[in-house]
Amino acid sequence: MSEPATKSQSASGRTPALVVPGPSCHASLLPILLVLGTLALYWPALRFNFINYDDPDYVTANLQVQSGLSWESVKWAFFNPVAANWHPLTMMSHMLDCQFYGLKPWGHHLTSVLLHALNAALVFLLLRQTTGARWRSFLVALFFSVHPLRIQSVAWIAERKDILSGCFGLLALIFYARYAQRKIANRQIASPTLPAQPGWLIADYLLALGCYALGLMSKSMLVTWPFVMLLLDYWPLHRLGNSGFGIRNCKMLVVEKIPFFALATTASVATFVVQQHAGAMLTGEDIPFGARSGNALISYCRYLGKLFWPSDLAILYPHPGYWPLVNVVLAGGLVLGLSALLFMRQRWQPYLLMGWLWYCGTLVPVIGLVQVGAQAMADRYTYLPSVGVLIFVVWGANELARRRREMGITIAVAGTTAFILCLELTRRQLDYWRDSETLFRHALAVTENNYLAHNNLGITLEVKGQTGEAIRQFQEALRLRPDDDVIHNNLGAAFAKLGQTEEAIAQYQETLRLNLDNVQAHYNLGTIRFKQGQIDGAIAQFKTALRLKPDDPEFHYNLGAALALEGQMDEAIRHFQAAFRLKPDYAEAHYNLALAFASKGQTDEAIGQYQTALRLKPDYAEAHNNLGAALGRKGRLDEAINQFQAAIRLQPDYLQARNNLSQALEMKQVPASR
Repeated sequence: MSEPATKSQSASGRTPALVVPGPSCHASLLPILLVLGTLALYWPALRFNFINYDDPDYVTANLQVQSGLSWESVKWAFFNPVAANWHPLTMMSHMLDCQFYGLKPWGHHLTSVLLHALNAALVFLLLRQTTGARWRSFLVALFFSVHPLRIQSVAWIAERKDILSGCFGLLALIFYARYAQRKIANRQIASPTLPAQPGWLIADYLLALGCYALGLMSKSMLVTWPFVMLLLDYWPLHRLGNSGFGIRNCKMLVVEKIPFFALATTASVATFVVQQHAGAMLTGEDIPFGARSGNALISYCRYLGKLFWPSDLAILYPHPGYWPLVNVVLAGGLVLGLSALLFMRQRWQPYLLMGWLWYCGTLVPVIGLVQVGAQAMADRYTYLPSVGVLIFVVWGANELARRRREMGITIAVAGTTAFILCLELTRRQLDYWRDSETLFRHALAVTENNYLAHNNLGITLEVKGQTGEAIRQFQEALRLRPDDDVIHNNLGAAFAKLGQTEEAIAQYQETLRLNLDNVQAHYNLGTIRFKQGQIDGAIAQFKTALRLKPDDPEFHYNLGAALALEGQMDEAIRHFQAAFRLKPDYAEAHYNLALAFASKGQTDEAIGQYQTALRLKPDYAEAHNNLGAALGRKGRLDEAINQFQAAIRLQPDYLQARNNLSQALEMKQVPASR
């Protein structure tokens, strides 16, 4: 949409250094419209489920997160990276969701949709504040909101980190822009809208720094944000003057941002250490640097392609290794050639260079030069970088329409068509995220050699009881990635579910050959040994699993059960207690602890644990029966009879409960001997 030049807009497209938008009814309504429109578009996501990729790490299998927000959980978030990432604020947001919504997915989706709607408004407010251009700012925010590439960040609960870091990152830029504009006003003329007293300057600076720190604690991708602030200094704030990116002009502005660079450096080091320690960072032996560099150049172009033609979107695009050399050369030529052209045009069209550098620079942490994970690229990585491309397009289109008025109608029609297409594509693509099976079947349909989609589809099918089909998916995943220990473990679990014990053991052993620290394989192998009666072997595997993952209640519970069979009751008791400390509603742990107490003759302690198990699980027939037996030993026959009757009501063919009830009734009829 074209806007006529005004006193606040020069013929070159530059805006003055200080832009203080006046009050406007339209300007105040536009962010509200953005929020409402975004909510309406993404509202169907509230009907979607969790998916089985990363969501378990962040929510559905994370007991610490499920316990809600507390001082203990906050400390845990700061000192325990999740999924090879240190992002305590993101984890606290998931804890808060669990506190309010439990494991009801609609509540978690609602938080994500609300945050994305807020971010759309913040994009508008940032551009409106810094440029004074109302409708161009609105169009950038509108396309940012509705573009299909946003779906992965919004509809994937585990990607809360994208939109949360985006929220704090945009707030940091807004406060930084206010700070910069106050400094400009201080040198020019005081503004009643932006008073330039030192107190206000310090407040805005500290708010920008604080929001930036919160953004980094949500996702470390914001490490390039100090450079984005320098880009805002270049355009639209024009704090570099008319000579562009001169070293002399930049020096003062770089010094001004030293605290921001310090935070970025700290976050970068922390992320590197965490990801390297977690084994998420691939080495040169996995993907050589030459392959990573080529993929980075290709990805810059592929992301642009997805932004302008968002088709065949998938949750993961497998890394191809080496791209054909001609593709890499062409991609490099496009990136370097466009960069050179825009540098030559910077004096006349600074917004083009600013938008392009925003896009290229903010993608650097995730472009794959340091490879984390097996993806070649990911839609979610465009969440903030896309803003730069949208600035490039919208401001460029406006300039073209202003200079060649006959193009105005064509540009307006093209923009309207693009908006309608985005709406329709987003609506369709969003539906693929309704559950794991739909999501991964779609990924297999639009990508090639996608081992992860085969693996996760197999997990979904196994949960649904389609174990044979799940095995076929795991085997196809292994054909594509034969040395993946996780897939071998999943295949072993599927074989075990079908009772094919030897095949399962072979897969678990292969898993451990590939990765001796695969905790789930140790646990699964221990479970098989336990069922085979090889208790010593089971104990050894459970202890190894606990050494690798000491806070898993299932591991403690099963080790306790194995130790109890070996007669090591004191140690078994310690592990049952650890199990329900980690999982307070673990009725089975309380029940088995009661059995251990009963075997030691500690009847009162056993009664207490049986009662706790029944409070947590009232339909626990075995607990009713054994509580009755314990009460009978204490001479509390009426209470014992009630428990036996409850067990029989729940399980009419429960022979032991019926025998116990008969004995209790006989004992009650026999008068006590004098």
